[in-house]
Order: sequence, then structure tokens, then C-alpha cells
Amino acid sequence: MQQPLIFDIKRYAINDGPGIRLTIFFKGCSLACAWCHNPESISAKQQKLFTRAKCIGCGVCVKVCPEAVIELAGDGIVTAPDKCTLCGRCADICPTRAIEMSGRYYELDELLEIAEKERVFFDQSGGGVTISGGEPLLHADYLQILLKAFGERGIHRAVDTSGYCAQTQLLEVARHTDLFLFDLKLIDSDLHKKFTGVSNARILENLQALAASGAPISLRVPLIAGINDDDKNICEMADFVASLPGKKMQVHLLPYHGVASHKYAKLGGVYAEGEMREPSAETLAQIEARFAEQGIGVVFGG
Repeated sequence: MQQPLIFDIKRYAINDGPGIRLTIFFKGCSLACAWCHNPESISAKQQKLFTRAKCIGCGVCVKVCPEAVIELAGDGIVTAPDKCTLCGRCADICPTRAIEMSGRYYELDELLEIAEKERVFFDQSGGGVTISGGEPLLHADYLQILLKAFGERGIHRAVDTSGYCAQTQLLEVARHTDLFLFDLKLIDSDLHKKFTGVSNARILENLQALAASGAPISLRVPLIAGINDDDKNICEMADFVASLPGKKMQVHLLPYHGVASHKYAKLGGVYAEGEMREPSAETLAQIEARFAEQGIGVVFGG
């Protein structure tokens, strides 16, 4: 069984399901969305992050590196990525946290202990634990163990997923999940592949199967102007959602905000924002009306 690296644990989360939640972020994703605001979640491997603005040029990371692959340049440190062993000593000693390691393993008991410390907030708000990523279902076996453990303690469990996984795994995980936060991005398969790297055929089939199983689902649609806010995509999406088995679902619309460029810089990359932008208030109102025509309620955010 493959245990996932965890790149973040967010306490007092209010946008990852009902109530106040503890959100656990698994590393590794089967998609590579052009608008991804957690680029450190895509790789399943540990990564080193560097924030140039925090570097004071003290050079302690250079001295402590056992492989001698860090150099101090005029505008900060430079690491030879093909020679770095990701031992993390530079991050441990960095006085300003300009260097950070993204991804570490947690023991099951450690995660349960962290959740127990948040129980008072869960109980008061109707919250719980959300497993996010990345794609949690890349680690379906471990995910089930974790969900079962939370369930045995009476903690509400939500799973945030793209739905791109084996259907058998999804339905098995559903037996131990109280709510799915299911992302729906585009209906056109070619466009979905262009902007996420994969076809959406499996995603749509899995959403239909999950709805047919009776599992509680909260649909979430990231809205990016110039990508998926056009009338054709929205009408087709509303038709598809309305056709799903069971009670009509509420759709959460998540307008795009280009706030992730600094994260790409930390990884040594550049955020290719291109023509992606935040949808206008007028467009959001039109989209809400399109869903309403199908009897589908809309919530902005969360």
C-alpha cells in the first residue's frame, strides 16, 4: 500500500465542506489544470520550495548541504536539482524559511491526534475532516484506512476529488465517505484534455455512477473566464447535472482568482496565466440563471 506524502494540513478551513474543518492535502494529482492554485500538489514526490524575497543571503544552507549542490548567487540561492537528494537540511537550518520542503509522511495516529484537537470546532459547527489534494483517490487504499479511522471516532468525512480514478475505487471509498466535493470543470472532452491533460469521459461516467449510488455530492465548478464560462459549456453542464440520478444537486461556483503565481515561482517555474481571468459579475449572473433554468441552485464559493 502506497502511503501519500502530505503537503499541507489546514486548520479552521471554512470552504472545504460544511462547518469548520481540518483539511488534509495529499501530494500527487492525475490532472494538471492550467489554473491550478496548488502546483505543489501535482507531483507525488517531495519538492523543495524557495522564496527569493525571504532569502537574506546568510549562506548557512550552502555550508550545511552534504552534497555541495547549493550556491549563493547575487539574487539568492541556486540549487542543482538533478543532484539534490532532498535531505531537507537546508530547510531545517534556514532562519527565514526561504527554503521549505513540500511533502512529508504522517503516521495514522499522528493525523488522528491532530483531528482530535479540532473536535471542539467540529462539534460546534457541524464540521469535520476533508481529504483534498492533489487527488486523494490516487491513494485509494490508504484513503479508506484513514476515512474508516475518522468514522470510528464519529468525525464527519469529506473527500475532494476530480473524479478521475477507477470507478470501483470511487464506489468503495464512498462506503466510508459522508460527502464528496466533486469538481466539474468542462463538458467538452477535447477542451478538458487541453486544459487539464486528460479526457473527462471517465470523470463524467464516475459522477453518474456516484450519483446513482446515492452518495452525498457537492458539485464544485471552478469558473475561469476565457476557459469555461462560455454559454455553450454552461448550458451543456447544466443539462448534464440536471440529468444525474437522484435529487437535483446544488452547484458551488468558484470564480477564478490569479493568486498562485508566487507558488509557481517557489518551485522554480512561471505561472502561464495567459488569457485566464476572473469572470465578470454579469457573466456570473448569467451562469446562475442558466443553472436555475434547470432547477439547479447555485452557491458562490465553498
